Formats: sequence, C-alpha cells, structure tokens
Amino acid sequence: MAQSKSSGRSIVWLIVAFVVGAAVMAGLAALLVNIQGRKNEAAQYPLRIVQISNTELDPAVWGKNFPREYDSFVKTKEDKASTTYGGSVPFDRLEKFPALKRIWAPYPFSVDYKEERGHHWAQIDQRETKRQQVVAQPGACANCHAAEAPQLIAQMGWANFNKTPWKDLSSKFNWGSSCADCHDPQTMELRLTRPALINALKERGIDWTQASRQEMRTYVCAQCHVEYYFKGDDKILTFPWSKGYTAEDIEAHYDQYGFRDWVHQETGASMLKVQHPEFEMSSTGIHARSGVTCADCHMPYVREGALKVSDHWIRSPLLNVDKACLPCHRQSEEEMKQRVLTIQKKTADLLRASESAQIDAIDAIAAAIKGGATDGELTKSREFHRKATFYWDYVAAENSTGFHSPQEAARVLALSINYARQAQLEALRVTKK
Repeated sequence: MAQSKSSGRSIVWLIVAFVVGAAVMAGLAALLVNIQGRKNEAAQYPLRIVQISNTELDPAVWGKNFPREYDSFVKTKEDKASTTYGGSVPFDRLEKFPALKRIWAPYPFSVDYKEERGHHWAQIDQRETKRQQVVAQPGACANCHAAEAPQLIAQMGWANFNKTPWKDLSSKFNWGSSCADCHDPQTMELRLTRPALINALKERGIDWTQASRQEMRTYVCAQCHVEYYFKGDDKILTFPWSKGYTAEDIEAHYDQYGFRDWVHQETGASMLKVQHPEFEMSSTGIHARSGVTCADCHMPYVREGALKVSDHWIRSPLLNVDKACLPCHRQSEEEMKQRVLTIQKKTADLLRASESAQIDAIDAIAAAIKGGATDGELTKSREFHRKATFYWDYVAAENSTGFHSPQEAARVLALSINYARQAQLEALRVTKK
C-alpha cells in the first residue's frame, strides 16, 4: 500500500515537472521570438522608402523614412502648451511686463515681443512680427528662421546673403526648421549647416568635424540658440565669442568694436540687445559640466518597441519630466518640477528687481537731461545704463528663466541691479551739481 502511494506521488511530480518544463520552454520560445522580432524591427528601420536628395527640405519627405521622428516633429505646430514662465503660447510679453517698453525704447522689441512658439513657426513668426514694420531686417535674420538659408548662401555667397534685405529674399522662404538643418540626408549623421557657428567655433580653435556625437547634440542647437549680432555694413551674422562665453566676455567683445544696437530714446545711452544666449548660459551650468546636452533634455530618447529614438517634439522639459529628467534624477515628477520652479521663481524675482532699478535709472537720467546736463556729465551714467540693461537682458532673453545655470543667472542679475543703481546715483549727482 505504501509503495502504491509513493508511486502515485512520483507520477504527480513527473506531471508537475513536465508542465513546468513545458511552460519554461514555451516562455523561452516566446522570448526568443520576441527578441528576434525586435531585431527584425530594428533592422528594418529606417524604412528607406524614398531617396532623400541633398536639396530636400520638406520634413514630410524625410518622414517617409523616419515616421517616428516625423510624428513627434510635427507636434512643434502645437502652440497651446504653457509653463509657469514659458511654453509655446505666444502671449504678449510687453503687456505682461510693461517696463520693457521703456527699457527698449525705441528699439523694435518695444513694439512687438511675444513668447516664442515651436520650431514649425520659425519662418511664419518672423514674417508676421510687427518688428518687420519698424525696421528693415537684413537677410542675415533668415539664417535661423528659414531652412532655405544654406542653399541660398551657397548660391549667393555668405556676405551677399547677409546684407540683402530680408524682404527681397522672403519670397524664397517656405520652410521654418527642417530635418536638413541638422542631419546629412544620406547618412543621417548630425551636421552643421550654418556658417556663423562654424566660423565662431573656428575662431575658438574648435574643429566641429572632430566632435563626438554627444557634443553634436549640443552644437546643432547652438547654430541658432546663441547670442549674435550683425557685423559691419554687410550685416555679417557673427557670434561674439572672441573672448569667451560669459556675459563679461561678450560685453568685452562688443566694447572693443564700440558696437551698439540702438540709442536709448530717453537717456541717449548706446545700448546692446541680447538674443537668446542659451548655449552660452548653459555652458556655465552643472548639466553641461556633467556632459548633458541640449537634446538630452529637450529631445530625450524614447523607447518604441525595439527602437530607441530621439523625441523631436522639441519643448520644455517641464512638459515631459518623466523622459527628460527622471532617467538621471531619482526624485518624483512633482519633486523635479518644484526644483525647477523654485529656481525660476527666484530668477524671475531678480529680473523684476532689475527692471525696477533700470526704470529708476532711466527716470534719473531723463531728469538730468531735462535739467540741462551735458553729454560729458552724463557719460558715466549712460555707461552704467548700458551695462545694466545688457546684463539683465543676458538673462531675460535666455529661455530658461535661470534654470540652465542658476548661480550664473543670479550673479549676472546682481551685476545688472548694481549697475542700474550706479546709473541712477550718477544721474542724481549730476542733477544736484
């Protein structure tokens, strides 16, 4: 009887072992099939449906071979996403911050200054801005706003393209940002297509053709997201990096030329207008020092089946914290958002403090002029005014509200506030005299 029970248990265990073994084998088979399927999926991407020519600018054509990237890129058309200090909703900054009208008077930015939209709108927004009606823009402005720029530069020459009035070239512009701006159509390798950055890097002793792919994931963005000016009568688009990337370096570059963008309407000071120096500011921050690129945060990798692709919906990381921040930071989404917003709130408060100080300086200098002060007597006050606005604008025009380099942004704004108060005190001294 005991032998019969023992035999029965053995049969049961054999059946269990067989079932478990079969399940394991089935699982392994399914895993192998899945792995092979993923390999096949990856091997078939890109799709190679069309041959992309060297002159093709339409992102939809590129999208036939790269549908995943294209599907995310077309989302840059969306202009309804808002963050606390930015986003893609084109709200009127002059209405929100009225002091800007006096700070920039009578520069075109005092007439029209809206929050920027996504890359899809690059050419459309340039065409429609009221700033076009205030001053005739040179063709140099199209370097970053029109995908046709590299081809026109090849046809016309660099100097001729820059100095030709934008309105004389505008009929040739149909595309804003395009895949061709950053990618070689044959190899899809990242590349530089804009001479201004190539020239600036060369001046810094940097050969971009030897850059790593990780470095290129910042350089392609630095073609446009930088400070720049139009040099000489030919309006040559130039990056002011001869002395370095900091605010002081760039100011020194301009001072060596005696360069100015406009003369202030109320104070008579020679002024500088800063343009979105994201590359320069971020280069002083912890992310850049840690090897993090622009694309890592604004175009993070996403997993789609067997593929790892870069998200081409270029936007604020605050709208994509899970993919943009959490791969490196182990906090929750809410904790990461609060870290960012705390930095931005402190920077925004300093920006408003600087604007208030600048208005006081403008009032004091205007009063001194009204009281009969001479140009010689106002020299120092005007120099301080120029500095105050430049250092403020270096942070105000930079599209991270301080997040790219928090300590640097605070330091630069502290200088701005100090210079504004010195401008005010100098003007009051002249008035009393």
